[in-house]
Amino acid sequence: MAGLLHLHSTLLPSASALRRRAGAPAPSSSRRRCRVEAKIREIFMPALSSTMTEGKIVSWTAAEGDRLAKGDPVVVVESDKADMDVETFHDGFLAAVLVPAGESAPVGSAIALLAESEEEIPAAQSQATSFSSSGAAASPPPTPPPPPPAPIAVSAPAPPSPAAQGGARVVASPYAKKLAQDLGVDLFSVTGSGPGGRIVANDVEAALAAPMKAAPVAAARPDVPLGSTVPFTTMQAAVSKNMVESLAVPTFRVGYTITTDALDQLYKKIKSKGVTMSALLAKATAMALVQHPVVNSSCRDGKSFTYSSSINIAVAVAIDGGLITPVLQDADKVDIYSLSRKWKELVDKARAKQLQPHEYNSGTFTLSNLGMFGVDRFDAILPPGTGAIMAVGASQPTVVGAKDGRIGIKNQMQVNVTADHRVTYGADLAAFLQTLSKIIEDPKDLTF
Repeated sequence: MAGLLHLHSTLLPSASALRRRAGAPAPSSSRRRCRVEAKIREIFMPALSSTMTEGKIVSWTAAEGDRLAKGDPVVVVESDKADMDVETFHDGFLAAVLVPAGESAPVGSAIALLAESEEEIPAAQSQATSFSSSGAAASPPPTPPPPPPAPIAVSAPAPPSPAAQGGARVVASPYAKKLAQDLGVDLFSVTGSGPGGRIVANDVEAALAAPMKAAPVAAARPDVPLGSTVPFTTMQAAVSKNMVESLAVPTFRVGYTITTDALDQLYKKIKSKGVTMSALLAKATAMALVQHPVVNSSCRDGKSFTYSSSINIAVAVAIDGGLITPVLQDADKVDIYSLSRKWKELVDKARAKQLQPHEYNSGTFTLSNLGMFGVDRFDAILPPGTGAIMAVGASQPTVVGAKDGRIGIKNQMQVNVTADHRVTYGADLAAFLQTLSKIIEDPKDLTF
């Protein structure tokens, strides 16, 4: 659901009010009742999540002078976790854009002006000039820019802007992103026709109908802009802030080796039904947490424990430009097939930056799995506000000795739990990991 724009009304004085200030006689009461005062509303940067302090304008979906109806999308805002279409809840005209695409603004600050009628647009634009002047007066004088390069002659109109901005940025409407995902269209190959080069649904459909062309190797976009300094994106800044905050929590780590032969066999058996290993691990972890609720608790104020009534497993996912943890809510109560479908839906939404706040900030226990990359063991950093996170390594053939002295080969994986020592102690984690090991080594209950 798109967010709603925060609007503040600025009432322009009516002609009758100006006459009264000048000492002129007021008109009759019947004429005053027919007078409607004009309105210019300030459009504020909305708070799209509880942790958001500023937002970045991805693109304006409306241009200055456009008529807007209540509920129309006006701007796409990048919060610390997702891109969201923001709607207006007033009719009017977008009179002036105060914060252009690509720039950021604090939550609650004015980013545009909305005029009630077309005749009031000039007044709003004049008011926008005062906004710019006051902002310039409050800020320190900028460093003089370097001399401009020599002018380049342009003989033809510029083509529509490409979707990729900043080297790795796709500017597209949420519906276009979902449509591209459903149709298997690579958004980096699509040219947008919307405002600022934004990709809309028609662009995706046109790209699907166009003949496929082999992209030259030289056209591949670099993952790292060597030799340059690139500022954090909004999401990267939020991740950085959370990681620094985690240093204030007294954590400790406990490792455990789990045999995965039975889990691997179960996965091969039900993989064709859409079941993912991430869902299996989340389900097994949730079932173990049912028996060890203290590991599912947290200390948020430094003075008390919060024992969660639900088991919501957050699973770390790397996405373009950051990291996010979609949440499988009530993972202990949902069957593995529904859980796997939900996980696929969450991952698709995460990569399209369409997750709603409750889908990424409601986790009570976190999983971070690097096993698919061949990593055999690692430690994870505890997310603020939670009690524990489990790092899962790869399952690998390992030579092991049996109790009767015989030697064999079994698939084993290493898990390391990082926990808040104010909440959980070593014995608590040891008991939890023993239960988890039993569930994974005999996973028949995971399919119920």
